[in-house]
Amino acid sequence: MTERALPNLDSWIADLTPALGLTDVDVPLRTLLDLTRDVAHNVARPAGPITTYLVGLAVADGMSVDEAHTVVTRLVQERAE
Repeated sequence: MTERALPNLDSWIADLTPALGLTDVDVPLRTLLDLTRDVAHNVARPAGPITTYLVGLAVADGMSVDEAHTVVTRLVQERAE
C-alpha cells in the first residue's frame, strides 16, 4: 500500500488539521502507519493508536518523528527478545 493509495486518508487529514486548529502540517503518513502497525502486531493491538498519540506528544515537545520512530522501534525489538 502506497501513500497514493490512501485518498480517503489524505482527505481526512485535509479536513481534520484545520478543524483541530493546525496549519502547515506535514503528516509523516508512511512512518506513522508503519509504526502503528508494528506496535499493534508486536505489543498489543490497542497499543498502536496509543503509541501514535504519545509520539505526537513527543514531537510536539521537540523530538523529531525519526527520533521517536527509533525509540519506539527499539522498545518493540527489546520486548520481542
